[in-house]
Parts: sequence; C-alpha cells; structure tokens
Amino acid sequence: MAMRLDLVDVFVNGALSGNPLAVVHGADGMTDATMQSLARWIGFSETTFLLTPTHPEADYRVRIFTPTLELPFAGHPTLGSAYAWRAAGGVAKGAQIMQECGVGLVPVRVTDDGLAFRAPPLRRSGPLSKAELAAALAQLRLSPEDVIEAVHVENGPPWQLIRLRSAQAVLAVSPVIAADGVVDLGVIGPSDEPGVDWEVRAFFTAPGGILAEDPVTGSFNAGAALHLYESGLATGDYVAAQGRMTGADGRVYVSRDDDGVWIGGQVRAVGVGAGLAL
Repeated sequence: MAMRLDLVDVFVNGALSGNPLAVVHGADGMTDATMQSLARWIGFSETTFLLTPTHPEADYRVRIFTPTLELPFAGHPTLGSAYAWRAAGGVAKGAQIMQECGVGLVPVRVTDDGLAFRAPPLRRSGPLSKAELAAALAQLRLSPEDVIEAVHVENGPPWQLIRLRSAQAVLAVSPVIAADGVVDLGVIGPSDEPGVDWEVRAFFTAPGGILAEDPVTGSFNAGAALHLYESGLATGDYVAAQGRMTGADGRVYVSRDDDGVWIGGQVRAVGVGAGLAL
C-alpha cells in the first residue's frame, strides 16, 4: 500500500468526542527519525505507523510514537490502528485481528461496541512506595485522606492508579501544571451516573515538562481493569467515562472472559486517505 495518512477518533460517544489518532499506512520505508518528526509535527498524543509484520501470526505491525518518544504499547492507538487497517482492506488471518507491537502480540476483536483489545499483563503492580505516593499527591494536589488506594498498573506506560471515593472527587482534581519528571497518573472513582460505572482521568508529561490530560486512555483503562477485577472491585462488564474535563466525552467498554480482559470502544473515521510527501 502507498504511504497515506488517516485521522480517526477512538472511544467515541458522539461526534469528535474521543481521542484523536493519526495512522500512517505503508510506513516500511520510513526511518525512525522521520516517524518521530512526523509525530511531533502532527502533535497528537500518539501517531501510529503500520508496517509489514515480522511475526507469522500477526496481521500487521505497528509502531507508536508520541511527539517525543516511542511507546511499546498504547490503548487508543491499538484500536485506532486496527480500525484503520481493517477499513483499508485488511483481512485477519484468524478469528481475531492480531497486532504486533513493542510488547508482542495483542489480539483485537470486533464487538457489539466496536473493537476491543486484550489487556496486556501488568509489568508492575502493587502499592506505591511512600515516596511515590507523596509525589503523586503533590502533583495532583490531593491529601492522603482523599485517596482510597494507590497502586502501580504499568503495562507499557508506567501508570500509577489513584482511586478516590467518587466520580465527583475525580472530576474535582486540579493538578499542578508543571510536571515533576515523567508522570503517568490515572485517577478513578465509582460513578452513580446511569450507564457509567467508573469516572476516569489520566495525566502525562507533555513536551516542555507540562502536565497534560489525555482525553481517553486505553492503556490506563487496561491496567485499571486488571487491577479492579483482581481486587474484586469489578466482577462483570462495566463502562468507564473519560475526557469530560478536556472537552471530550469518551466511553470505554470493559469485559472479562476466559481469554482475558478486553478494553473496547467505538472508532470513527474523521479523515481518510491523505497522501504523504516526506
């Protein structure tokens, strides 16, 4: 396939309500430096590049770049890349789409709610240390009394999960704008809104050392889901809302079966087939 660019919206709940993603098709001939430069120029939280797979079971290979670095895995880029690959005529070898990326093979399947990827295993779990918790609380401007628990849910990005008492408490968080080093903080709380079980916000260090809020975050929701199921805080399917404080209004559909935990959502095309001259 000739090199081209698609723009898609991931985890949508209406028009332009999710997390935008740029997907470059036919990227085999691009250098690492060109991929990084294009991701910086586009400026989305992530830009993905579709390549010929190297694993015999994979349908395609993807590389995921933020404006400043490459990630081994990320959630909304996984769903958005699978959507764009499929929309461009990709046909899976098996019953599920098989994505190859920095963490290995990630299955993606078609669901009633769009697409869903299987949450990769946590690379790190367990409670935050006293120093890590103190740093997280300072960054989020929270007191120890505000926090129910604070744990690692690292699955590529080094996410730290901070659980609060309610969705209202999550929406009220007003973090420090300047990021203290590399920050990947997710905040969750139970919701009593019809159709929503958990309210989610996720913060990361953007270029210039500024703390940015992600509209809808598949990787954090994946890590959070593994923790919620493991700890018994979730049992059946649930829905997470994210992005309201950024102007988005995403929905993440989470389920568990014998094959694992699945993170799903709807994806919509915004712009398709722009040619690239690089």
